[in-house]
Amino acid sequence: MDEIRYKLELLKAMNQKITETERMYSMICETSNNAFFYYNYQTKQLNILGKWNDFFECELKDIRDLPKWVNCVDEPYRAGFSDFLNIEKDGKLDEIMQATVRNGKKWIEMQCSINYNSVGRPTDKVVRIKDITTLKKKNDELSFMAFYDALSGLFNRNYFVKKLKEFVDKAERCNSVVSVMILDIDDFRKINDGIGLLVGDDLIQQFGQFLKSLCNDNIIAGHFNSDLFCIAIYDPCGSRSVETIHNIIRERLSEGFTLLDGQNIKITVSVGVVEYPEAASTELELINCAEIVMFKSKHRGKDTISYYDARILNDFIETVALENKLKTALFSNSFFMYYQPQFYSDSRRIRGVEALIRWRDNDGRMISPAHFIPIAEQSGIIIPIGDWVMEESIRTFAAWREKFGCDIILSINISAIQYKKDDFVDKVLTVLKKYDVPCNNIELEITESVLIDDFENVKVKLLILREYGIRVALDDFGTGFSSMSYLNGLPIDTLKIDKTFIDNVVDDESSKIITGSMIDMVNRLGYETIAEGVETEEQYQYLKDIGCEVIQGFLFSKPIPGEKVEELLDVSWEK
Repeated sequence: MDEIRYKLELLKAMNQKITETERMYSMICETSNNAFFYYNYQTKQLNILGKWNDFFECELKDIRDLPKWVNCVDEPYRAGFSDFLNIEKDGKLDEIMQATVRNGKKWIEMQCSINYNSVGRPTDKVVRIKDITTLKKKNDELSFMAFYDALSGLFNRNYFVKKLKEFVDKAERCNSVVSVMILDIDDFRKINDGIGLLVGDDLIQQFGQFLKSLCNDNIIAGHFNSDLFCIAIYDPCGSRSVETIHNIIRERLSEGFTLLDGQNIKITVSVGVVEYPEAASTELELINCAEIVMFKSKHRGKDTISYYDARILNDFIETVALENKLKTALFSNSFFMYYQPQFYSDSRRIRGVEALIRWRDNDGRMISPAHFIPIAEQSGIIIPIGDWVMEESIRTFAAWREKFGCDIILSINISAIQYKKDDFVDKVLTVLKKYDVPCNNIELEITESVLIDDFENVKVKLLILREYGIRVALDDFGTGFSSMSYLNGLPIDTLKIDKTFIDNVVDDESSKIITGSMIDMVNRLGYETIAEGVETEEQYQYLKDIGCEVIQGFLFSKPIPGEKVEELLDVSWEK
């Protein structure tokens, strides 16, 4: 009897210990915020522990109904979930999926641990189910930040390049085409300044969402910076797909965007298009080429599209290289001044000199002003260059006046961009005062393009300078359609007849009539006339006979350095 009592007490103690162990495991599971189920293969026993009711809308009795349990999981993950429940067959240990739970949808992570017997058969297993919704959301946010532009919702530059590489690799394998379109919003800075940053961001966001709506498996879109977007097309149809997309974009832009402040803004874009493999063989080269073509498109005007051309690319590369050289030329003393003398036609006495900038590159090669001046104007570098020309030529002119006592005129060419600067008048007067040069010895040359760009502003500034005695010459007279219209209301002293009229003035009767009539009219109006590009004695004699007052050209002197001008002044000033 004692032995039986002992065994009963021992069994009771063991059961109590098991109960305590189960209670301990249950408490651990409950506080872990996870759900667990335990399955014993021998007894077919199935237990659930932890926060089971927080996860699935099915009770313990339904757990054995595998299809009902599997249906708790979202459709794309059901097959994987079913496989996971039979994990001993394929050995998977981890799975992440989205499931419908009691309070909505959650992302869950499932982990399984299986015990096997000595012959390799499973004996029991534990599956842990963990809520990773918050972690998944944070990871998704980090992924979005890594791959997408926060404002537009489009791919950022890095991720766009990665996806473009996939297109290029696919095109290489399939012998097909990838088209890349770079889009730049025209005048976005002005638009942004006008509507404000927040409203401007709304515009970018709406435009980005529109571009996103165009995307599919073969079309991707990226946002590179404030106003620069990129579209890539895996394009079996070639440029026809590009044209279709461009037409869709233009049609949408014509409708405008209704912004936060209620106003409707219409924008246009300049577009550059390149194709793989014609333009480039790598994703980065494609983007660079497309940007170059886009910049060329912007130079053509707003709302334009340009396609890759090897010549365009080479020209642009040359232009960029020259622009970079221009930025350092001032500091490396690469610029210097030449002067072309002007002579009175009747006496052949020197009337003055025109200041002309010259540029010798580091390799000793001379670069023509006709080549670098337009680039300097486009880039804005013409402002410091123009300031240097004015300072250097007036400084040199002041030295001539002091040395020779000469009373001649210094002509200086002024760019349209210089005239637009608010401090232009002050700059001119300051330099003249600095070197003690009389205003009436200075002549500023302007072209018709200066007047077309900003007539009223230029007119006001010229009138102020004229009050100080500074002379004004209209260069290339006769070449523009509206040259005559500028003679009224502008303080012009001198008209320079363009070389194109002078070239054929001896042999061509039409040129004779036009040039003669032009000079006669100008003389009657009281303007001084200068003929540019006079190269032969016959041209000189004809121009002299019809009343042209001043001659400038290779016949009398080509552009010469300052030392040669001094020789000329020393020999001929008093003659």
